[in-house]
Amino acid sequence: MANALESPGANARDGHVSEEARRAAEVKRAARDRQLSVLELQRENILSQRTSNAGRRAALEAALAHIETQIKSIG
Repeated sequence: MANALESPGANARDGHVSEEARRAAEVKRAARDRQLSVLELQRENILSQRTSNAGRRAALEAALAHIETQIKSIG
């Protein structure tokens, strides 16, 4: 794990991360959290759908598998 001295935006004398680097990390985390929320809502939507149509069911299963893969790659 990198310490503050190895991170971009770190102050070499005291090891503190710059305000700009902290903000960039916060923006990145917020974007990740939003994307995860969107994927979880899509997953819930797919799971709530019921159908007796085999083709539609297969499409929903494929969509669910795709979303779960994306969630795993993010989280």
